[in-house]
Amino acid sequence: MIVVVKIGTSSITDQQGEIALGAVEKLCSEVAALRSEGRRVVIVTSGAIAAGLPALGLAGARPTDLETLQAISAVGQSRLMRVYDDFLGRHGLVGGQVLLAPLDFFHRQQYLHARGTLGRLLDLGVVPVVNENDAVADDEIRWGDNDRLAALVSNLVSADLLVLLTDTPGILSADPRLDESASLIEEIVQIDHELERIAGGSGTERGSGGMATKLAAAKIAAWSGVRVVIAAAGRHGVLAGALAGTAGVGTVVRPRDRRMSARKLWIAFAVEASGTILVDDGARRAVVERQTSLLPAGVVGVEGKFDADDAVEISDAAGRVFAKGLVQLGSEEMRFAAGRRTGELPEGMPHEVVHRDDLVTLP
Repeated sequence: MIVVVKIGTSSITDQQGEIALGAVEKLCSEVAALRSEGRRVVIVTSGAIAAGLPALGLAGARPTDLETLQAISAVGQSRLMRVYDDFLGRHGLVGGQVLLAPLDFFHRQQYLHARGTLGRLLDLGVVPVVNENDAVADDEIRWGDNDRLAALVSNLVSADLLVLLTDTPGILSADPRLDESASLIEEIVQIDHELERIAGGSGTERGSGGMATKLAAAKIAAWSGVRVVIAAAGRHGVLAGALAGTAGVGTVVRPRDRRMSARKLWIAFAVEASGTILVDDGARRAVVERQTSLLPAGVVGVEGKFDADDAVEISDAAGRVFAKGLVQLGSEEMRFAAGRRTGELPEGMPHEVVHRDDLVTLP
């Protein structure tokens, strides 16, 4: 069994941005307990930027410009990894740093390399410690969280369980800062818009994720066939409880029966849509029921401005989004091609708006 454990910045750093040694020690101790039972464990950790701030005398307000954030993360990452190495070593475990970027999941060859490396580390008995490659890639810093990365890593290693550790007991029925009657939602069968509304936004200054990103990550993992538990990092024996399915350990999100490929997970959930393509009922049926590519003839409208290879949402004439994909035409070309049959297109123009290999139907 493979378990992926993600811990956020707010759970492993103090108010000054320093690494909270006790929190990392607790996590490594619980990881060691799982390893002693024969489980393979991957840690996905945030905290590089937060750990780098005090080292550079920048404790306090978090800078916002990209180059400064990248420089801070480069300084903080080595400090963060040193702490993990020390505490894992006390249990006779070896940690291995793995820095990943979005393209490692998007491009097939890089995906295979990343999967091979993580798999070999696990075979060697290493505990991979994964983080975003913040120092050189801007997409992750723009996301600002590791939750979706953890979900994609779960798919990458074919994990059985993803534990998202946070500073609250799990997904609550309301914001406890506004509603004293808020209670833990112990199980989620399917994530819907109401749950996403309840999840809200980021909850802390040091952390940049929040329940909304955890719910989005849980959706990705569930579509990968991975069970998810969102739970409090400070809870005693939280990893063992999540693995055992202990009642009240956190919020459990049930997995879907069918696993989706990493590439389509990326398209569906990790890439922001740059626009929307509206299609007629015939095109909708072809995409959903026959799983064909989307052709220009079925397009009735284009919203937004986008380039070829950007992600777009696909909706029916009533505005209901039912698919998402990587478009082969820019928005201006798309407006020209809309409604035209293949024979009416200029020479050299792609015959497919979105190829079926780059197309994901959504619930």
